[in-house]
Amino acid sequence: MHGSTLRVAYQGVPGAYSEAAAGKAYPGCEAIPCDQFEVAFQAVELWIADRAVLPVENSLGGSIHRNYDLLLRHRLHIVGEVQLPVHHCLLALPGVRKEYLTRVISHPQALAQCEHTLTKLGLNVTREAVDDTAGAAEYVATQSLRDTAAIASARAADLYGLQILADGIQDDSGNVTRFVMLAREPIIPRTDRPFKTSIVFATHDNGEGKGTSSLFKVLSAFAFRNISLTKIESRPHRHRPIRLVDDANVGTAKHFEYMFYVDFEASMAEPRAQNALAEDGVVVDQLMMVEMVGETEKCTFRRW
Repeated sequence: MHGSTLRVAYQGVPGAYSEAAAGKAYPGCEAIPCDQFEVAFQAVELWIADRAVLPVENSLGGSIHRNYDLLLRHRLHIVGEVQLPVHHCLLALPGVRKEYLTRVISHPQALAQCEHTLTKLGLNVTREAVDDTAGAAEYVATQSLRDTAAIASARAADLYGLQILADGIQDDSGNVTRFVMLAREPIIPRTDRPFKTSIVFATHDNGEGKGTSSLFKVLSAFAFRNISLTKIESRPHRHRPIRLVDDANVGTAKHFEYMFYVDFEASMAEPRAQNALAEDGVVVDQLMMVEMVGETEKCTFRRW
């Protein structure tokens, strides 16, 4: 579904990069701003929006862990992804010159992505983090701050009546953010075109201390079938954060438990993907979080 019939939730205010990603994912959509990531999830669940487009990874700043955690907390499905080049600008009120500035505000990642360029511009300013880039531009405009600049998009400058003091100030020109598109219902996997599948799982070793070998066993099931993994991300297991391992020589050791997020290039309609997730007789339920029993350990998978 594309076009003006779709309402698409994003985090931020108009002019945010997430708004641009929503427009790229669903051209002509009605973009719905949300002040928090979780509100965007809730907007889809409550039928206020049809889709949500949220960032999960930046080529410079890495993973957006908050959204990985929210994917487990909410029952939405990944139905696509879009990549958006990030082009930062230094924005200020009309008539303000760079030498008047004492402060620059923006999202923490935007500040980090422009650190070296700000130094090269000779700006001796305080860096201050706020919730989002477009929100920083809006704040400078509404508060008439003549000593403060914002790092945001050129569209934010147009929306809030700011001038662009410097264009393309990101330290790396290859600055790209990956967004996922979320819906209430999953798409049906097919084999007529390339697919990417996302799963999350936890390994359970029943106290035998074989967490690392269990992970290797799971991942090798993909390598054996020539399935390329495009993303591996670990997050602490909230319900079982600590694992105890008895060691006769040292005593009782404590280790963190993790959830593992994996993206792989294959459709669940392909037998090789089905077989990879059915290694050692493990059966994957298509929609629900299920517990699957293998020969020596249990793994819990969730399909998006």
